[in-house]
Amino acid sequence: MATFVLVPGYWLGAWAWDEVAAHLRDAGHDVHAVTPAGQAERADEDGPGVDVDAQADGLVRLIEDGGLDDVVLVAHSGANMAATGAADRIPHRVARIVYVDSGPMPSGLAGIDFHDPGSRAELEKAVAEQGGGRTIPVPPFDPGTDPVNLAGLSQERLAAMRERGTPQPFGTATQALTRPDPLPATPRTLISSTIPLAAVKEMGEGGHPIFSMMVGPGWTYRELPTGHWPMFSKPRELAALLAGLAGDGAAAGGA
Repeated sequence: MATFVLVPGYWLGAWAWDEVAAHLRDAGHDVHAVTPAGQAERADEDGPGVDVDAQADGLVRLIEDGGLDDVVLVAHSGANMAATGAADRIPHRVARIVYVDSGPMPSGLAGIDFHDPGSRAELEKAVAEQGGGRTIPVPPFDPGTDPVNLAGLSQERLAAMRERGTPQPFGTATQALTRPDPLPATPRTLISSTIPLAAVKEMGEGGHPIFSMMVGPGWTYRELPTGHWPMFSKPRELAALLAGLAGDGAAAGGA
């Protein structure tokens, strides 16, 4: 039995993991799906003022207060920042950190720095005009304009994402992490869905400032071709990958 802590990305809450969590629990694992501060049912907890530190603090408290050890910490998308910050602080409690279609940022960079100048400008405009300068509005989740990220999602699922999504505190995108030096040797796994692993490794080995954090000793890789939300489009397959990573075979490293 493994202990999983599942953290959703922007706009979503613990509910996003319902199907994955059910499959993992059916297999005998201990699962804690998290709603980060400022999101979903916690949107009123000073939501617009929440930043990366606040969300990382929440994860640390959950793990320490719950007496959780040998945790497989799973971060989807924008949860990469809070999960990385938490894992950096309590490496003795984290057996592995798994990035689902995401990855760690270098020290001193914020989530917004992952965006190219054009998409960053669009995001900042939406925050200013629709988010009151404090939150990232829930996107339209329109497969007509975003077919790659939304691949594999039914109309019912897209409607639920629109209805249940809540504006994302902008501070979670603009606050950078200051990471320790040297970095903890916590095993790390990328589950890539929208970017082929070959491309990730090529960019990383080529010196890309962000993707270079996703190659090298301590990394293992899995590929789950689908859209950016595999917990919705392929929950059973994602759960199977996570369960496999909790076993002895993944700990040895490799492909």
